[in-house]
Amino acid sequence: MTPHNEANIGDFAKTVLMPGDPMRAKFIVEKYLDKAKLINSIRGMLAYTGFYKDNKISVMSSGMGNPSMGIYSYELYKFYNVENIIRIGTCGAYIDKLNLKDLILVEKSFSTSSFATNQNGCTDNLISSSPLLNSIIENTANDLKLSISKEIIHCSDVFYSSVNDFEKLKEQYNCAGIEMESFALFHNANVLSKNAACILSVSDSFVKPEKLSSSERQLVLDNMIKLALESAINIK
Repeated sequence: MTPHNEANIGDFAKTVLMPGDPMRAKFIVEKYLDKAKLINSIRGMLAYTGFYKDNKISVMSSGMGNPSMGIYSYELYKFYNVENIIRIGTCGAYIDKLNLKDLILVEKSFSTSSFATNQNGCTDNLISSSPLLNSIIENTANDLKLSISKEIIHCSDVFYSSVNDFEKLKEQYNCAGIEMESFALFHNANVLSKNAACILSVSDSFVKPEKLSSSERQLVLDNMIKLALESAINIK
């Protein structure tokens, strides 16, 4: 056990799905997993292990932002023998080609966060996800007839920002959208020689005056969750 996780060694599956919201984790478990067991509730960061189509899968919330994702993903990799983490979340679009409900597979995460520098002295601002997991997710999306766009994402430490620099990020770094957790996840996976991927659903846009309604958000999240689950059971 760690200060942030009361689960025992062996409680987690080799592959963990990580939404940010604890209630989203609970929703996934109740809708999709069989024989699920709550294995962590410290600080409200709910974690469960159950079975999806007879395959052992864990789901754990990450909380919001790089520091929170950094703690939970590091502990899963380092202390709980987790090999693969697939983050599932929402993002805001920076580019016209992305529409509401579109699915994004993050190839690289760009951030000005100090997380990597403080963690091990890494000064990289652009960190890649795992090609192995991305390939599996792409193939699974094709099997499910789901369209998915491979993109670079901007991972920000700030949700309410008065600096409107998305045009610069779009032009200089090819950032297609913004979220808040992928950078720390990818960095931890690289440091610990593990696998990490991130699937995002577009929930709003910086270039179009639209956002998902609650009912629409539920549908698109279901597509993303199913893709993540089906991808997880295709990992060998």
